[in-house]
Amino acid sequence: MLEGKYQVLLEWDPDEAVWVTYVPALDYLSTYGETREESLANTREAILGYVEAAEHEGIAIPSTPTVELIQLDIAV
Repeated sequence: MLEGKYQVLLEWDPDEAVWVTYVPALDYLSTYGETREESLANTREAILGYVEAAEHEGIAIPSTPTVELIQLDIAV
């Protein structure tokens, strides 16, 4: 069984009306779902597939970078 923790960016896409996720440590692997729960379940499945394929092919799995999401105020 594969174990690990990956930081996931989760955002609402109002144009497509879906939740979109990105996994920075895995080349910004991305998926989506109609609900937060569905998008995160799809992300878990995508991460497992990515890691399994990388291990099968002998490709090193990138280390998990620390990602910080900040809000930057811009005055115009």
